[in-house]
Amino acid sequence: MRTKVRIHYDNGHNFENPVLWIWQDAKRNIEQELKASGSDSYGFYYDLMLKNSTFNFKFKDQKTEGVIWEKEQSNRFYNPALGGEVWSKAGWHNIYRVKPAEAIGYIKEVYEEIKDLIPQENFYLPTTDVSEFQIPSLLGAHKLLDGSISFAFFHPRAAQVSLASNLNGFYRPGDYSRLADNDKLIPLKLYRGYYNQPNIWWIRILAEDIDKSLEQIEYKFYVQGGTAGNERQVYDPYTRVYSDELKRCVVVDPTSFEWTDQKWRTPDISELIIYELNVYGFTDRDSDIPEDEQSTFQGVIRRIQDGYFNDLGVTALALMPTSEAWTYFGLGYDPCSFMSVEKDFGTPDEFRELVNTAHQHGLAVIIDQVFNHTSNKFNPLWNLIDDGSDRGGLYFAGSTQWGNRLATGKDEVDNMLIDSCKLFIKEYHVDGFRFDATSSNYTDHKLLYEIQDEIRNSGFKSDAILIAENLPNESDLNFEGYNGYAQWSDIFHDKIKALLREGIFRNWCDNSPEDLGDIFYFSKGHFAAHTNNVINYSESHDETSVKFEVESNNILECDIKDRKSRLAMMATMAALGQPMIYMGQELGVRRDRNNIDINKITPDPNCPEYEYNNFYHWTQKLINLRKKYSALKITGYNPIESGQFNWVIGPWLSSEAGRNKRVIGWKTKDDQDEMLVLLNFEREEVKVDLNIAYSGMWFKLADIEGVYSGGGGNEYNNLEIKDKQSNEFLLPPYSGFIYKRI
Repeated sequence: MRTKVRIHYDNGHNFENPVLWIWQDAKRNIEQELKASGSDSYGFYYDLMLKNSTFNFKFKDQKTEGVIWEKEQSNRFYNPALGGEVWSKAGWHNIYRVKPAEAIGYIKEVYEEIKDLIPQENFYLPTTDVSEFQIPSLLGAHKLLDGSISFAFFHPRAAQVSLASNLNGFYRPGDYSRLADNDKLIPLKLYRGYYNQPNIWWIRILAEDIDKSLEQIEYKFYVQGGTAGNERQVYDPYTRVYSDELKRCVVVDPTSFEWTDQKWRTPDISELIIYELNVYGFTDRDSDIPEDEQSTFQGVIRRIQDGYFNDLGVTALALMPTSEAWTYFGLGYDPCSFMSVEKDFGTPDEFRELVNTAHQHGLAVIIDQVFNHTSNKFNPLWNLIDDGSDRGGLYFAGSTQWGNRLATGKDEVDNMLIDSCKLFIKEYHVDGFRFDATSSNYTDHKLLYEIQDEIRNSGFKSDAILIAENLPNESDLNFEGYNGYAQWSDIFHDKIKALLREGIFRNWCDNSPEDLGDIFYFSKGHFAAHTNNVINYSESHDETSVKFEVESNNILECDIKDRKSRLAMMATMAALGQPMIYMGQELGVRRDRNNIDINKITPDPNCPEYEYNNFYHWTQKLINLRKKYSALKITGYNPIESGQFNWVIGPWLSSEAGRNKRVIGWKTKDDQDEMLVLLNFEREEVKVDLNIAYSGMWFKLADIEGVYSGGGGNEYNNLEIKDKQSNEFLLPPYSGFIYKRI
């Protein structure tokens, strides 16, 4: 039985004599070479009859002086499911069952037509283009001022795109059971967009064509050609929210929320005391929170309103991922899309309420952006654009240990991710971002440079907080120092854990005195150029708590674990750079890594008498001590050179000042105050000579047992040090002190 097929070819290569070449096995045994049967408005077409219903084909220019072939990536495979008439484009492997659309104009022109209809406040219409062309993409679904809705979709390989929505009964091409509804088809028109190439599909639905009885407008796009399966319904990568059970995308109006944070200003990075939390785990099973608010944005809002964070003293909330993720109430590091809000946590307006409430209480909000990989289970971007790559299409470039690696560094991908940041700044008023796993092993740093340029340098939000989880740390993100990314300091965390567990941490970092000075001097010798470049932490969602970690090295005594936890907290708060704690750390909880539910943490079976409240009140006063005294948070490129910092004790100094011991101490000063910080990580007491060589008195503000300033009471009590040429000072095991000069 013979198969009749007509193959169309647009001859985009401008071949003089385009010839169709067909083969049917891996050895490319030639079955036919055909000259064009004719031509039409699309290009050339070839009529053929084949015995075998499957075959490969490509085109060549059969010149008298030689042959010019299409490239290898132009190899195409035909199967009977494609039908008896197909279209192909020069240089592409894609085969189309419908005639590919031609661009009817430029998306820039569309933007000019609708720009007066774009809301100006609390609304973001995507315009990012990192190329030199500066194309406003308009991507996504947007309600305009006249009640119309703009739909735009990026797809450079599709032949046709239409809208399947409750606006038209979800009618789509090829729905033969509903041929009578063919007039309901809503095709998108193709425009020249990025690089002035035909790749953006757009339609505007007028207000009079929208059924006012619809509670919400749900939609997908129906793509014909250029995607896995050749034709299918797909999700909008720019959707702000999904419908229930992730069935469809939903059009939402981001401008209806009434903001009251107009006087809010994002704090300088030097003022940050960061509290990392998981929206689900922070209030799950919390008896003080109504059951319907537990594990939601509303639960966090209630905690903000109750004053929990203000009482604790932190200045910024770092929310673990709030974008839609596949898991139900999980870590959130399996994102489905990048503009959407996690429905499990609440509505977009409830997230706005969280940010608004935080700002009213003096708290910055930093959200976690996972731009290195996506979910493997529900992945709307997977094979969305079939560009011939081996894995996942245009949006992907290999894999990571967590999932499919996004093709960061590719302009079209970077545009989408930067648009996500801009949307959350404009429509949700977030103060900044923490970017997950930005090591160049997982994320092309070109994206991070572009985020800096598109958001800070452009003035979109010049004071945006940008934090990178860049492990191991890399200095290229410092830029000019003061304006660089703040990086989670890998060396600080790992060295603190090694010192406290009194052994090797993760097979690379030991508990020797080496590098002790560097981690407290904002890791300057390791990667940082400025104090702004560093976030210090001893616990995070990815890491075990101090108590859990030291137990792994058979340190089980309750009082020792408590002292070590307090020592870690004091080290984090006193080191140069910005401190971060993880939820529950203020209570001294014992938990394994990635335990995100502080209300499911079981008490320490070896320490049944442990008092969380005592640890909390000590932490609370310590944090407020840092807030109160600017000398505890000095900033700069090199405070030693500026006279704001000098070492007092350390393992590289003299034997009287702690040589070869795990002790560290320094003085800091500003125009108002002078501080002395002393820390001992040894298991025995260490006697040192502080050499405070000028007159004056020093008063203890805090130690491991208590805080005597910043939390009420008499500030100047516990006189311990009077200056003279030599001061012997005894540092007890696992101890820390903060003094103030009077």
